[in-house]
Amino acid sequence: MKPKLNQATDPSVSQPMDRCMTPAYALDPLLPYLSDAATVWEPAAGTGNIIKALAPRRVIGSDLHGEYAGHDFFKWEPPAFDMLVTNPPYSIKFKWLERCYALGKPFALLVPVETIGAKSAQGPMERHGCELLLLNRRVNFDMPNKGFAGAAQFPVLWLCWKLLPAPIVYGRITQRHNEQLDLFAAA
Repeated sequence: MKPKLNQATDPSVSQPMDRCMTPAYALDPLLPYLSDAATVWEPAAGTGNIIKALAPRRVIGSDLHGEYAGHDFFKWEPPAFDMLVTNPPYSIKFKWLERCYALGKPFALLVPVETIGAKSAQGPMERHGCELLLLNRRVNFDMPNKGFAGAAQFPVLWLCWKLLPAPIVYGRITQRHNEQLDLFAAA
């Protein structure tokens, strides 16, 4: 099973490859477009990597599992937040996209590049609009049972709504994917 799995699954059950944790450097191209005063909801918080990378912003973390467990993205939302930033579970990325639009708040989803070519994503994007933050290199995720071992698995982009200054923006990841530093060891 590959992390960019497209088959439909139960959104209330996390699949093993849905737990690909995002390294902080993947957010670097997005950060200039996020207000420091914004309250950000990270609904697939996992081990908290994105939450830590978004500091000093106020971030509300939630997830089905782990430290932030207790809230199902499809049944709960924080009482107040300004935007949503996450790496969603890829097995249900299209349902996730629909829910993000329904929430009506600006969002940024780190998704496989092939997502934008799928009919299931194109319908909502055509109805509501979207922005793409294209990345100059692949992201090496912390994979279940593998850690950061190996090369980056597939190309990703930030699929955004009401965040970027143009429909397509080019972002640069400056950290080399083979420089796997534990950026959160000190946190």
